[in-house]
Amino acid sequence: MKSLMIAIALVGTTATASAFAQSSPPAPQQPAAATQMAQNSSADVQQDGQWVPPDAQANTGKTRAQVYQELVHAEQDGELNYLNSTIYSH
Repeated sequence: MKSLMIAIALVGTTATASAFAQSSPPAPQQPAAATQMAQNSSADVQQDGQWVPPDAQANTGKTRAQVYQELVHAEQDGELNYLNSTIYSH
């Protein structure tokens, strides 16, 4: 009985796993002038499906140390107390 339930669970997971796979949409056709300008404007390689800001420089995430420094600074200058008393007071 257990082997039957395990087999059903295995078949179910393999059948639904492909439903969550990401597929990228086909790239739209661009005029030759726009393609040439896009190639000249940026040396960075961009992945499909990734948003790139208008200045074509990818945003990098903050480190834990940077986030902690921002938290300490917000506590010291009273920004957190102000937010807690106005926005988060409910």
